[in-house]
Amino acid sequence: MSLRIGFDVDGVLADFRAAFRATAARITRVDEAESDDGTSGSEGGLSADDVKRVWNHIAKTSNWWMDIEPYEPAQIARLYALTRAAAWEVVFLTKRPPSAGDSVQFQTQWWIERCGFYLPSVLTVPGSRGDVANALRLDLVLDDQLINCVEVVSASPTKAILMQRAPDAAAREHASNRGIGVVSTLADALSVMERLHDVLVQKRGRMLRLSEWFWSSTDVETLPRNPRAIRQVPPFDPAPR
Repeated sequence: MSLRIGFDVDGVLADFRAAFRATAARITRVDEAESDDGTSGSEGGLSADDVKRVWNHIAKTSNWWMDIEPYEPAQIARLYALTRAAAWEVVFLTKRPPSAGDSVQFQTQWWIERCGFYLPSVLTVPGSRGDVANALRLDLVLDDQLINCVEVVSASPTKAILMQRAPDAAAREHASNRGIGVVSTLADALSVMERLHDVLVQKRGRMLRLSEWFWSSTDVETLPRNPRAIRQVPPFDPAPR
């Protein structure tokens, strides 16, 4: 049986914080240029009003979500290769608010495909990740928010991995105490998933702790990478001959 995996997008694949800060900096420079005394209220960090203005700007910007930089684009392509070779079922989860232009779902699909994962399945999730993991019968969820990981392991038999790109000893300890794995890169997370794939057939349904997943793995032989490069056959003609 193949793995069913849920991937959060922002903080796991996409560097949302850098994009948000860059947008805030542009807005601040505009405010400074337009102010009479040249002062700015954003020094020392963003105020609640600043954050609200940034979100308002995002909401009015056409396809803002398409321009975010990926953390590890090569690893997104690697995820696609693993998915094709091992027949994993992958869904990308996001609670992004809308911006102008195309829908959040389409913008996210376009962005993921640009990073090398073709035909991505994207689900916009405004509610609990635990409910979604349970409803989709996911084996594993990778998320950068500890609260989402806790919801997942509390509401379902799904396992969770916390993406912790910045060290946080307290959060790591809390996660470990809950049986939640912790990684600092997508590359590390994919290595864990490869190992889980190796042991899943024998142990699906058992309450595994993540420490059991770190077993040796074999090389993955990938299938043709880009399905869009294959010429389509002529449309099916249902008329009798």
